[in-house]
Amino acid sequence: MSTYTSTLGGERHRFDSLARLLAAASPERSGDRLAGLAASSARERVAARWALAEVPLAAFLTEPVVPYETDDVTRLILDTHDPVAFAPVAGMTVGELREWLLSEAADAEALATVSPGLTPEMVAAVSKLMGNADLVAVARKVRVVTAFRSTIGLPGRLATRLQPNHPTDDPAGVAAALLDGLLLGSGDAVIGINPATDSPRAVRDLLELLDGVITRYAIPTQSCVLCHVTTSVDLMERGAPVDLVFQSIAGTQAANASFGVTLGLLDEAYEAARGLDRGTVGKNVMYFETGQGSALSAGAHHGVDQQTVEARAYAVARRYDPLLVNTVVGFIGPEYLYDGRQILRAALEDHFCGKLLGLPMGLDICYTNHADADDDDVATMLTMLGVAGASFVICTPGGDDIMLNYQSASYHDALYLREVLGLRPAPEFEAWLGSIGLLDERGAIREVTAHPLTDIGRELAA
Repeated sequence: MSTYTSTLGGERHRFDSLARLLAAASPERSGDRLAGLAASSARERVAARWALAEVPLAAFLTEPVVPYETDDVTRLILDTHDPVAFAPVAGMTVGELREWLLSEAADAEALATVSPGLTPEMVAAVSKLMGNADLVAVARKVRVVTAFRSTIGLPGRLATRLQPNHPTDDPAGVAAALLDGLLLGSGDAVIGINPATDSPRAVRDLLELLDGVITRYAIPTQSCVLCHVTTSVDLMERGAPVDLVFQSIAGTQAANASFGVTLGLLDEAYEAARGLDRGTVGKNVMYFETGQGSALSAGAHHGVDQQTVEARAYAVARRYDPLLVNTVVGFIGPEYLYDGRQILRAALEDHFCGKLLGLPMGLDICYTNHADADDDDVATMLTMLGVAGASFVICTPGGDDIMLNYQSASYHDALYLREVLGLRPAPEFEAWLGSIGLLDERGAIREVTAHPLTDIGRELAA
């Protein structure tokens, strides 16, 4: 195990492992402080960043932060590393990678070429040397395009997940939130419901409800009920209308085990969903959610800082070529991200790292009610991530999820972001909105008091 040092103001700082160096270089966050991993002072944090800037990228291939022998995520990262893609940056240090990423030479094509050669630890390391503006500037250059019934990630587009959750999975309540979102132009990334229970019967009812609406109104989108992957596999075997398979994932084998997940199980679900062949414009069939702090909360972080562990989850995600990946950035609570400032930083880090690793990154820009954050923080994060080129954002009725009991972006927030940044929905969904009269001559959502879509609410309420 290597030792890393730097001298700052005549004081010599020593870091006994690469994991320790990464943790000390991380921006301040409550989760790392809780775990005893944070830098002891601002001086030590700066010293760690000086030392980290001098670390060769190749060191991350020989000094895994979680042991290879005991962790399947580490084995996945190292065994699938692409040395040919790595070659253009193989001789660089972390600091030199930062300078290259910010240069004109690192255009969309160059970033796509290098992406398979980068490991999560490399991109986490370079993010620790970057300011918020740096994270935005690089992420917006990356292009990751995926498709199922709609195409996500095209330049100049911002998709949304319509999240019509209900605390009892009541069809009328779900329908009301669904109708609200559709009339406000939301849902082109996915219509995704967090079920109140993981009961196969309840999940199937929701899947059939969404499939019926999508089919009847010829909506070019996909549905997902965010149940456990084992429930999805069981329902696919029974002929349920599963579009996307969902699962929460993390960056270590032990953390995934806490979710009841293995790579083998994800392999099985991926193959089953691909076999259904329900997509019409693409074959990306997986939807993953992540979030900083999940490994720490499960006692499965192996002494690695929460942002680096989060980036490792993206290695799991990219194995399955997903349609969507989002970090639920503020959902886990202030024990891990204390306030709006820490949540914003984590959101920009996660988006940057995910896109650089080749993922279609979106975000649930959110906070829990006991965090030191408010709706202005949501607006700030939403705007910065729109500039950074997020593939999609999650939207809830009024920005308040009454089932999960947290605050997120609203359908109206997505309209604001599209308007001020000149962004448009996914092309197939935009064409559908125009065909049913919901777009005005400027291409903006038209205000309506009645529309054929309102039949959804009336029929389900009856």
